[in-house]
Amino acid sequence: MIQEAMIQSFDGTKLFFKKNLPVSTKAVMVIVHGLCEHLGRYDYLTERLNNSDISVYRFDHRGHGKSEGKRVFYNDFNEIVDDVNCVVELAIKENPGLPIFVLGHSMGGYAVALFGTKYPNKVTGLITSGALTRYNNKMAGDLPIDNPADTYFPNELGNGVCSNPDIVEAYVNDPLVEKQISVGLMNTMYDGVQWLKKNAEKFTDPVLILHGCCDGLVSEKDSQEFFSDIASKDKSLKIYANLFHEILNEPCRDEIIDEIICWLNHRI
Repeated sequence: MIQEAMIQSFDGTKLFFKKNLPVSTKAVMVIVHGLCEHLGRYDYLTERLNNSDISVYRFDHRGHGKSEGKRVFYNDFNEIVDDVNCVVELAIKENPGLPIFVLGHSMGGYAVALFGTKYPNKVTGLITSGALTRYNNKMAGDLPIDNPADTYFPNELGNGVCSNPDIVEAYVNDPLVEKQISVGLMNTMYDGVQWLKKNAEKFTDPVLILHGCCDGLVSEKDSQEFFSDIASKDKSLKIYANLFHEILNEPCRDEIIDEIICWLNHRI
């Protein structure tokens, strides 16, 4: 069963939300997408999770996709994490007693790292993919950027997204993929990363950290350092040889999704 709606976040901003529910559910996964993209780019992962009896809750970040909000813009890093928390709370409310997991890619992985740090022990486990948690690869130059927050620059992420040229072409031509990025968003991401570093010991949840070693957008060192710094006793790190940024869109994605499902099953 598929349900779509606009749900209200903590400050009244309406977020486009989608639920994919299998006939039988043993757990729930909240998927958090990356910078400039939207929830629709996770249809295949959702299908695979549904086939394993895992319900999926997804939403478009504010200012992304079909959600409200100033385009690709944040005033404060707490906005992104509290939007995630809003969806997680809905999942918890609607699925009493079921394990709840959160998976985030890239900026979504950054949001999940923030969520686990700000709201520890709220869910069963967390998964990050190509997460920006330390900014070792300065894709937007030095941060913070000394320009007005509402200054925009072109989204040039496409070429580093995936080794599959069809995926890159689809990304570039997708009308729901945002074409510009605000200085405000990048500067709040810088603030969030600094906060993550200072509060790493507060991250105690079970976590699976995944990264492609040929990621041209977010350095694998981000995940390595995050793994080393956090206080989780149940933590795993896997760096995949030869894979680009979107490991869940690479040719071997089924193998990676199988590993994710195996990790989930051991914690359900």
